Amino acid sequence: MSAFMRSLMFVPGHRQRMVDRALGLGEFAPGEVDVVMLDMEDGVPVAEKDNARSVIAGSLGRPSNGGCGPLRYVRINAIGSDRCDPDLAAAVRLGLNGVVAPKVDWPDDLVTLSKLLDTLELKVGMPIGTVQIIAAVEGGLGLLNAYRIACVSPRTIGLMFGAEDYALDIGLPAQRESEAAELIFARSSVVNACAAAHRFSFDGVWPDIRDMEGLRVDALQSRRLGFTGKSMIHPGQAPVVNEVFSPSAADIAYAKRVMQAFEEAQARGDGAVAFGGQLLDLPIIERARRTLDVARALGQ
Repeated sequence: MSAFMRSLMFVPGHRQRMVDRALGLGEFAPGEVDVVMLDMEDGVPVAEKDNARSVIAGSLGRPSNGGCGPLRYVRINAIGSDRCDPDLAAAVRLGLNGVVAPKVDWPDDLVTLSKLLDTLELKVGMPIGTVQIIAAVEGGLGLLNAYRIACVSPRTIGLMFGAEDYALDIGLPAQRESEAAELIFARSSVVNACAAAHRFSFDGVWPDIRDMEGLRVDALQSRRLGFTGKSMIHPGQAPVVNEVFSPSAADIAYAKRVMQAFEEAQARGDGAVAFGGQLLDLPIIERARRTLDVARALGQ
């Protein structure tokens, strides 16, 4: 099972064949996606909600082909809606790693969700706290409360920015501008809230599945802003997203040179670390160390 959360893909929960492919069930080998988010919300027509619950409930407990596969999350309908309870009843079972809570505006939304998860975990024999939460920030109110939302429950591992719903909420036109410059404030605010709360931050989707260059530009901007991963709507987007959110060969080479300079300075007993004509401070050294740790874990 993937230990990374670089690429997170939405999959319509009522499409059994798409669910099977995404999870690597039966005849299918798991793809390159780190996290599959089986959807019960916007990606499922109202008439198919019950079918989505049935498909997802029947799929979560089945092992991926070869015994490994993506993390398994389920996007439920909004907390407090009449669909939320039946969504959770279908989703909370062995094989579930977490839920994606959409349109979270208040910290109390996650307090309510956490209590519901406590009850359901006990009912199915799962240890309390097993099911993690990714909270989606999709409007102006949620953005203002992002830090408090991220902190309120120990189950919450990160926030996801819902770009399209946020754009609707603040009245942006349907077509994005170059590099989505109009969303930089909101995206940076989500990243900062997550950094302050020590949580992961996941950027929104790139909606054009044919535009790989646009995806790359958007993902690179996400990474430069500080996001730790990105959501997607098609498996063909995974190679680009995984590449962007993994250390590059240049990143690894630079980190190795930084650590070598640091270790040589320590061996000499020097208090200052000189590298390439400049002094390295501890944050740069620690970032280099983290880069190498991630690269080793990815087998790079």
